This record gives sequence, structure tokens and C-alpha cells, in this order.
Amino acid sequence: MSVQNVASSSIAEGERRRSPDTISLTLTRSAVVVIALYIGAQMLSDFTSLKIGLVAGLAVDMGTFIYPITFTLRDVAHKTIGKRNTQALIWMAAGVNLFAVLYVWWVSSVPGDPSWGLDAEWGAVFNATLLGRIVIASIIAEVISELVDTEIYHWFVTRITHRYQWARVLVSNSVSVPVDNLIFAVGAFGGVLPWEVVWQIFLFNLALKYAVTVVSMPLIYVTRDRDWSEQ
Repeated sequence: MSVQNVASSSIAEGERRRSPDTISLTLTRSAVVVIALYIGAQMLSDFTSLKIGLVAGLAVDMGTFIYPITFTLRDVAHKTIGKRNTQALIWMAAGVNLFAVLYVWWVSSVPGDPSWGLDAEWGAVFNATLLGRIVIASIIAEVISELVDTEIYHWFVTRITHRYQWARVLVSNSVSVPVDNLIFAVGAFGGVLPWEVVWQIFLFNLALKYAVTVVSMPLIYVTRDRDWSEQ
């Protein structure tokens, strides 16, 4: 073998060795972004659900405009880090949200400095009983619905087809979104608000979550699809 051929073989071998590392680094960066967005969106939606707004004359908890995006982000995570890691992510997000509400409870119990003058307002916004009920109901709804979403998504790509990525998002969300919506609406507001308002929140949230699902669906294409034949 000539020196030139030896050099070419060495270069080719070097490229083959570097390639997996490059792919691994790219996937790791994608995973970090998806995980950060997923947990951030979950926490933001939990706290903004403390406000019940009127949109088009209908009652809606304001976290509804953010939370549905987490279902598509969960699907992206499923592509990026796999089923088991995504299940771990769901539980980790629940733990982070639970820690957040416990920390807010503790902060609310600390006497406010009189010079600050906003202690009463803080207590009114972050009412411990209401905050606890909303966030706990939200965490339970998130864990159950996102685990359901994981199973439906995985079933679709491994048993039906891994083509048409938009379809896997639509199918999995069509099952998990109503589950989440029912658990959250009843758990957070049942017995606190009049039942007609709870029903109004349920219906409006359901329609809005489906709308946000459709709008956020292109997010599924931001990362390269995985090889589902290896699952």
C-alpha cells in the first residue's frame, strides 16, 4: 500500500471515529434545550394558572396559553432522548414544580419587611391554599397525561408508522390533552368555583389546547428523527 493510500485510510478512519462524537454532541445540545424548555414551560404554566382571565367572554386559567406546548416538547424529547429518559423527564419536572410550590409556601410564611410594603399583596396572589391546590392538581394532571402521551406516541411510531411526524403528535395529543384537562379543571377548581365556571374552563381550555397543539406542531421537526427500528 502506498504512503498516499495509507494517509487516505487514516483520514477516513479518523472521520469515522469523529462522526459519532459529533452526532452525540449535537444530540446532547438538543436534549439540553428541549429539557430546559419543557421544565420552564411547565413551571410558567403552573404559576400563571393562578389567574383566571376572561378571553372572548369565557373564563380561562391563563396558564393554558403556555401549557399545551409542553406536549409537543415532550414529543421532541421522545425523539431526542428516548422513551425511558422522557419518562424520567416527566417525573423530574413534577419534582421541580413541587419544590417550587413548597418554596413559595415557605417564602409566604416569612414575615415581610414593613419598609417593603407588599406583604399583603404577595399573600393575596400566592394564597397558600389556592396555590397548593392548583399546582398539585396541575402536577397530577401533568404526570398522568404526559405518561399517557408517551405511551401513545411510542405505540404510534413503533406499531403504526414512524412517517408523518405531524400525525404522531396529533394522535398522542388527542388522547392526552382531554385527560390532562379533565384532571386539572376538576382537581384545581371543583368546589372552589361554581361548576358552570369549571365546565366553562374545561371546554375553553380544551379548545385552546387543541389550537395551541396545532400551532406548535411544527416543533416536532426541529430535531432529526431517531431510528425507531432499534426501539
